[in-house]
Amino acid sequence: MGKGNARRGSTLVASVEDETLLLAQVVISSYDAVITKTSEGIITTWNQGAERIYGYTGNEAVGQPISFLLPPGHRDEVPGILQRIKAGELIHHYETVRRRKDGRVIDVSLSVSPIKDKKGKIFGAATIARDISSDVAARRQSEEQLAAASQYARSLIESSLDPLVTISADGKITDVNEATMKVTGIPRDRLIGTDFSNYFTEPEKAREGYQQVFAKGFVTDYPLTIRHKKGGLTDVLYNASVYKDTGGEVRGVFAAARDVTEQKQASQYARSLIESSLDPLVTISADGKITDVNEATIRVTGIPRDKLIGTDFSNYFTEPEKAREGYQQVFAKGFVTDYPLTIRHRKGALTDVLYNASVYKDTQGKVIGVFAAARDVTERKRVEAELAEQRQRELDRLAELEKFQKLTVGRELKMVELKKDIEELRRENENLRRMAVG
Repeated sequence: MGKGNARRGSTLVASVEDETLLLAQVVISSYDAVITKTSEGIITTWNQGAERIYGYTGNEAVGQPISFLLPPGHRDEVPGILQRIKAGELIHHYETVRRRKDGRVIDVSLSVSPIKDKKGKIFGAATIARDISSDVAARRQSEEQLAAASQYARSLIESSLDPLVTISADGKITDVNEATMKVTGIPRDRLIGTDFSNYFTEPEKAREGYQQVFAKGFVTDYPLTIRHKKGGLTDVLYNASVYKDTGGEVRGVFAAARDVTEQKQASQYARSLIESSLDPLVTISADGKITDVNEATIRVTGIPRDKLIGTDFSNYFTEPEKAREGYQQVFAKGFVTDYPLTIRHRKGALTDVLYNASVYKDTQGKVIGVFAAARDVTERKRVEAELAEQRQRELDRLAELEKFQKLTVGRELKMVELKKDIEELRRENENLRRMAVG
């Protein structure tokens, strides 16, 4: 019994010794620096990894205070670390710098843990140090590149005359440019974190706009009106799209607003000119659908604007096919002049018109529709008909006069002949009388 216990004890001792030797070998051959030191920071062991990283041999380092590795400006690190170790704290992946024997300062990552005796009392510290100079250099380069890219992006954003804004998934503003501050009259720090929709005349419409972007990925030419803090209004068209992180996750919305106030004013001016025209005016798409009308068109057809727009232009004429051929000629030739048609009012009244029409184009020169103006010639046709009737009456009267003249002339000729005959008879009678006397 006693011999068995003795054998187990000796086996346990051997096992512990083997494990200790194994651990020692691991420490010695570790690629990382493994250093032990006293509670006061005096180096007690120094492995091959430490020699490789710091350039000092074990003989040079052991017995030195650990602070001899610290470059100027970092000497106060050691007391703080030792204090934390004495308190039983473990320190993981603490990034700092150390100075090698050749004077070069390197970036290191430290993991420090307390060393305890059999009774659990802390009497020193073990440090594992890894040279991360390459990683830090790469990271710094990446950060510098990122900062440069960020600065470049920022300069592009700030150089834009259009208000630009980024919006989070919950509708909060996360960034703005100078143009946004100008158009709202509110500084950046007051805008960031607030609801995007707060700065428009139609907040609900603004909210629907950015929600569409999150749902579809983008919106184009979304109309809104920005309200300045002092009350001024700016009409804009928003173009927006989602932006993503490196993992492809949607992070938010990037939105750019184009100021169309002047364009809208010009459009309103053009609209007023169109509406002031007494002639029916209409725009027609390539497929023959009405895209806009003026008040005169509404009056001549008896149909409201919203019922006209989107319907076939040719539907409102007595000769639909001729109307269709008319606008097709415009798309083919670019224009038509004095094209005759008759508009039918919904109550049956007819209006004769002459259409003058031409194509209109977008800013790139692409034909997008036909603009047509109808001149009401109903009255002119009535007058022309009356004139024609009067002319016919005059012609008929002239014919009668000519006939009468012919009769009169004939009668006069007969009178002349009769006079001649009477004169001839008188002469013959005189001759006979003379002969009788003789």
